[in-house]
Amino acid sequence: MQIAIDASRLAVGQRTGTESYTTELVRALAQIDRSNDYCLYFNQFPAALPALGRNWRIKPIPAPRLWTHLRLGPTWQIDRPDVAFVPAHVLPSLPPRRSVVTIHDLGYEHHPESHPARQRLYLRYSTLWSTRMASQIIAISEATKRDLLHYTGIPAAKISVVYHGVHERFHQHPAEQSKATAAKYGLHGEYLLFISTIQPRKNLLRLIEAYAQARQQCPDLPILALGGKTGWLTEQITKQAQQLGISEHVAFLGYVDDNDLPALLSGATIYLLPSLYEGFGMTVLEAMASGVPVITSKVSSLPEVAGNAALLVEPTQTEAIAAAIVSLWQNPVQRHDLRERGLVWAKQWTWQRCAEQTLAVLTTVGNNGSF
Repeated sequence: MQIAIDASRLAVGQRTGTESYTTELVRALAQIDRSNDYCLYFNQFPAALPALGRNWRIKPIPAPRLWTHLRLGPTWQIDRPDVAFVPAHVLPSLPPRRSVVTIHDLGYEHHPESHPARQRLYLRYSTLWSTRMASQIIAISEATKRDLLHYTGIPAAKISVVYHGVHERFHQHPAEQSKATAAKYGLHGEYLLFISTIQPRKNLLRLIEAYAQARQQCPDLPILALGGKTGWLTEQITKQAQQLGISEHVAFLGYVDDNDLPALLSGATIYLLPSLYEGFGMTVLEAMASGVPVITSKVSSLPEVAGNAALLVEPTQTEAIAAAIVSLWQNPVQRHDLRERGLVWAKQWTWQRCAEQTLAVLTTVGNNGSF
């Protein structure tokens, strides 16, 4: 079978969720499948690639703008793969005859105020286009599947839920390595950690305010470190700590290099992701695999991803977030319990399983055209 993959996310320099998903899935597919023929299509040549087998080839087709529609779509019409896979974006306006698209989230529907108007419209219509034209949709959580059913009206049989995995590089690193990595980002001593794109949907205004409230009860609370590249509508977030008078206790780390992330996570005292909405929330599992107790939200996909291995809070209640921080900081036994449960829970989530289930979807569509 000829499998074409939109690999444009592999060429992105600063990887976030969708880029990591694409990279890890391609790596795992290359490890488990030596029989089908794969072609990775790029808008620019990537700086690095996962290890690929002889049944893999790459095809850069550069274009400065509108690459998906002006270059990828026409190229797929010529190459005519048995199935085309878009792991993170949108189908071309000239869609291939058989295709699978991964939809990561519909957060713009739940929290439209967290997106600029033009971005919101683009996300809405590109999602509707892809769900209508694709042969099969992969949703990365049951929460995303429910949203697809509610907001797009596509039949449930057209959606396959395939969860992410956790890479083996996320584990408990030696303390000295974690300290050295933390120092690289200006962190010395203990720290509470958040890692994700800095944008309103991540609920950072409430997190910073909750941290300020927690410090009133626990003056010895470690610094709050916020890592991630800047998204949209972030100006108020960066001002929040100063307005609350705690700017010396809140550190904006900027983008955390992918190679530094495992050790930085491993060195955290508590990991925090009280997001308003997540299609999956990969860093929750990565923190658990790194031996860090987690506080996260009880909404969207996060309860199914966190299971019983995290402290779940109502993200719209600042006091609840503050109380969770205080409780976990003051209770080493609770931190140890969550740490142990998280390590066990995270082991169940593998990229091999993700690749096997994804390959099953691609094989069914490629051979039969649909489910």
